[in-house]
Amino acid sequence: MVAAFFFYYNYKFSTYKFVDFNKITLYEKSDIFEPKSDTYYLLLFSSRMSDVNSLIKKIPKDAPILAVDIYQQRKNIKGVIYTTAGINTIIKLIQHLNIYEVPVVVKIKKYHKKLYKQDSSLEIIK
Repeated sequence: MVAAFFFYYNYKFSTYKFVDFNKITLYEKSDIFEPKSDTYYLLLFSSRMSDVNSLIKKIPKDAPILAVDIYQQRKNIKGVIYTTAGINTIIKLIQHLNIYEVPVVVKIKKYHKKLYKQDSSLEIIK
């Protein structure tokens, strides 16, 4: 029984990805995003395809929402940390998390300093 738990834990630990904010630069207006919370909902979407206000209604409110706009518009939305990034950063983030469709949300949890671990599976928002 202990061995089964150990293998399941190792499997779950290896399937979820890390997000390292030392290597990923996100911009809030003119500032660089610095993580302050222990958990976030990371939302990747395109403001050209989706309305962020309707998307955030479908995300739980137990952690701040870190929205990354692929269309790279800079907006001020109450209750949302609205960010943009360079296209190379966005592509790396999409590839690293194995994202195939947007809008998508994933919960991330602080692992060490600026290193966050995926804490939920990817959820496509419809």
